[in-house]
Amino acid sequence: MKKMLFNLLIMTLPALAISQDHYLLIGTYTSGKSEGIYVYKFNSATGEATFVSKAPASNPSYLVVSKNNKYVYSVYEDGDNNGSVAAFSFDRKAGTLQFLNKQSSGGDHPCYIDIDKSGKWVAVANYSGGNFSLLGISPDGWLRTAERTINHSGSGPNKDRQEKPHVHSTVFDPGDKHLLVQDLGIDKIMVYDFNAKLGELKAAKIPSYSTLPGAGPRHIDFHPNGDYVYLIDEMGGNVTAYSYNKGKLQFLQTISAVKEGYKGAVGSADIHISPDGKFVYASNRGDENDIAIFAVDRSTGKLTLKGHQSVLGKTPRNFSIDPTGKFLLSANQNSGDIVIFKRDAATGLLTETGKKIELDKPVCLKWIPVK
Repeated sequence: MKKMLFNLLIMTLPALAISQDHYLLIGTYTSGKSEGIYVYKFNSATGEATFVSKAPASNPSYLVVSKNNKYVYSVYEDGDNNGSVAAFSFDRKAGTLQFLNKQSSGGDHPCYIDIDKSGKWVAVANYSGGNFSLLGISPDGWLRTAERTINHSGSGPNKDRQEKPHVHSTVFDPGDKHLLVQDLGIDKIMVYDFNAKLGELKAAKIPSYSTLPGAGPRHIDFHPNGDYVYLIDEMGGNVTAYSYNKGKLQFLQTISAVKEGYKGAVGSADIHISPDGKFVYASNRGDENDIAIFAVDRSTGKLTLKGHQSVLGKTPRNFSIDPTGKFLLSANQNSGDIVIFKRDAATGLLTETGKKIELDKPVCLKWIPVK
């Protein structure tokens, strides 16, 4: 029944009135010229982006927007016991951010943050800390101190990169009943039962799923129908597909995101599914600097490689598909630009538009509707 409802929704999408204008929020590293979080207005009819505002922040490398679009939460990816999480209110009329407060993230170099559907909790991954924290949110959007911080243990076969746990992402599942935590250092997806009313976390009945040794699990994305979840491995350069049901993962397939015969440095980074659920995209850093494009078999969840698109820059740490599904924007950290591609809804392939946003060290892209 869930699949039937999802397919019906996809069939009706062309008739839905989707706004052409969205605010594009950009998180950056601030070790160079960037000063924090930048806000642009993006037109999905033309692919044009115009600067609106900026808010000072320290290494806001990952952002999340509340479901009501009133608040934005950002990690401050700092070390030396200075890792923190900040709360901002967002004025949709003016397109501006107003700093509210910040709290400790509970570990060094927080690199990822997610918010539950109730808007009462954020989960933040501390990469160098090897742990993650759950922080409560007050009714006015302010962050409370961490309710709990959970430390992982173990290591992986790559002694340079996996000498200890390195939590890289914390993702609430579509039902808001579980939190999936990807740990690059120990090659595991950890699963926690989540109680949104009480802010409780406990190990799930099956508490972890192992990836390939040395793979370095980094990010995941859920299919819009909720039945599948896709993992990108940073060090292995693979995408792994799983079926998903109430906190339980079932392996379906592992497929390479790098080109056949590729011999350069591997550093896969981000993964996203198109709004219609037909395609999976995965970014490759290292020496490759491209985005792999996969078609989804929605009856099985398995992937077929359709091609690769150069990002026309260096180090696509993050990318995003605009809410209409017409464009894909690649945040190229080391070339200082966000390159805008047109997306073919039928084939999934990307084409150059000649448009880009020049900005030093862009590393995270999020969206808020203008109206």
